Amino acid sequence: MYRVIIATFLVLKLSGVSAQTDWKLKSENDGIKVYTSNVTGSKFKAIKVECELNATSSQLVKVLLDVKNCPEWLYHTKLCTLVKQVSPGELYYYSEINIPWPVQNRDFVAHLTVSQNPETKVITIDGPAVNGMVPVKDGIVRVRSSKGLWVITPLKKNFLKVVYTLQLDPGGNLPAWLVNLFAAEGPMKSFQGLKSQIKKPLYHDAELSFIKD
Repeated sequence: MYRVIIATFLVLKLSGVSAQTDWKLKSENDGIKVYTSNVTGSKFKAIKVECELNATSSQLVKVLLDVKNCPEWLYHTKLCTLVKQVSPGELYYYSEINIPWPVQNRDFVAHLTVSQNPETKVITIDGPAVNGMVPVKDGIVRVRSSKGLWVITPLKKNFLKVVYTLQLDPGGNLPAWLVNLFAAEGPMKSFQGLKSQIKKPLYHDAELSFIKD
């Protein structure tokens, strides 16, 4: 059961983590590589995921901003709901992570912001956890500390390189050694889900006004 619990915390679609210099490969499958790194001043390791996707930038960004359908591919995500749409490329959303009893579910509010370099077409998606906006719920532990970053680089037509980094504190009293032990499982399963999700007809002809493919 604890493998499921710990993996869950490490797939939250949040984001801006500082660069790490000691990434160690922990898992590799289906062209997806998951790394972990020690973080100065933190008991919890950061993670990095690297993979290539057969998709356009608009397709991937549409999947990541389609918060209501995130439970279809994000590992053990119970629900995602839009809290506020600021602009086509900026929003706030609430998510609850389903964790087997007796451990309490976790939830968070994230602020997603998409930006693209007009020359290189490299896309970054930042989405830190934010306080407020949604009241804390009884029986659910609120995740308040997270840093991460999506960097999406076009390689050639319909192919992207994706690098995702994440550092978070899942809150509560779970021991850091246990979180770190299974840090690769959740990200691997989520990225395998992302590969399947992006192929769905809903995203096939994606065009976004703020993204240049």
